[in-house]
Parts: sequence; C-alpha cells; structure tokens
Amino acid sequence: MTEAVDPVQPSARPVLLLIPGLLCDEAVWQAQVQALAPVADCIVARHGMADTIEGMARQALALVPPGAPFNVAGHSMGGRCALEIWRQAPERVARLALLDTGYQARPAGAIGEAEAAQRMALLTLARTEGMHAMGRQWARGMVHPARWESPVFGQILDMIERFTPAQFEAQIHALLHRPEATDLLPGITVPTLLLCGREDGWSPLSRHEEMQRHIPGARLVAVEDCGHMSTMEQPQAVTSALRAWLGAAVSS
Repeated sequence: MTEAVDPVQPSARPVLLLIPGLLCDEAVWQAQVQALAPVADCIVARHGMADTIEGMARQALALVPPGAPFNVAGHSMGGRCALEIWRQAPERVARLALLDTGYQARPAGAIGEAEAAQRMALLTLARTEGMHAMGRQWARGMVHPARWESPVFGQILDMIERFTPAQFEAQIHALLHRPEATDLLPGITVPTLLLCGREDGWSPLSRHEEMQRHIPGARLVAVEDCGHMSTMEQPQAVTSALRAWLGAAVSS
C-alpha cells in the first residue's frame, strides 16, 4: 500500500534522499539535514502505511525531481529501501549510503520463524500497552547501553510514540517479506558508503564487512561508541562520513 506524494521541485544543489528505518521519521536524520543543508537539498522520506520494501522505495522515488540524478542514504530498514531504489532506478542513483542495515531476506526455518515471533510479540505489546511501552523495551537493543537513560533515548521513544500500532504492523510486514538483495551488490557501480555503529547488535559490523566484500570500491566506516541508532547517537561522526561521501569539503 502506498500514498500519493508530491515531488520536490528541482534545486541547484545535489539532491540527497534520506530514508528512515523502522518506526523512524525526520527526527532520525535531523542533525544531518541541518549540517548538510549548505551542500545538499535534503529530502526525508516517510513510509506512511506502505507495507512492502518495494512500495516504500517507489514512494520515496516519487519525492525526487523526475529524471534527475540523486544521492540516497538509508538507515536500518531504510537501507533496504535504498537498495530497492537501486534495483528499481539504478540509472538515477549517483551515490548510495547504507547505514546500520542488511541485505538478505528473512531466513527460512527456525531462525526466520523466531524473528517473526519476536516482531509479532512487540506488535502485541504495542497494541495492549501502547507504543511508548513497546518502544521502551525494544529500543534498549537499538542504542549503546550507556545511552539507555539519556536524552537521546528519550528522543527515540518520542519518535516511536508518533507512530500507531497499525503503522508498526505495516512496517513489520515489509520487513518479514523483505526482498533478497545479495545479487544486487556486485552490480553497484556508484560511490557507496557503508556505515555502522561499532556496538550495533541489531545490524552488526560483520554484516557490513560482508557487504563491502561484495560491493566494488565500497567504503566502510565503523562509528565508535555507537549502537544501531548511529545518526542520533553519534550525529557528528555520521555527518562527517556523509559529507565526505558527497564529495563536499569538510567544515567545522
């Protein structure tokens, strides 16, 4: 299911399409949008009630000026959407950045069944006790343990609470039925940044090292003292990596 969107009008600056992950909105990219505004026209996608990765990608593509090349960065589930955008419109993608993400479909058998059960248990919690209660349990695995009671953790909970259980269900459906993207990786021909929090327990650094082996010329950045929510946990380090990836001069 997708929603109608209006494309952003063309700009003289390069377009940077930023795609949030599960239960994330503009807040997950806020620091990067502010810091990169002088060098890029940043557009943050919204998933609405889209319930497939393919639909999320089509919806995000509709936001960029028709026919124009653009750069795309995706965090977590948004990274899977960015890969799907490469599948759907590779001729339009100038640069690709994949942050704290993955590329494989849900495994068959017991491992895949366990993932589905875990996600559905969180959905049940969201329906019975609310999004904040669910987020407080789930998000502890998303950030470095040192940030469990930090202002950043509070911002993440606030972001989660802006979503409804129905939206959560749609995004869970998208993740449980996510497409396999292994075959895409060797064919990626644009400058590619892979970035991951060193302590990301959800999308570990080892997975990004695997992606680097498959994507020709990909650059891998490990962000220190950082869990899964890298854009919010270590915003300056993430912005610096994105600025270098965009080819912009680093400024203070």
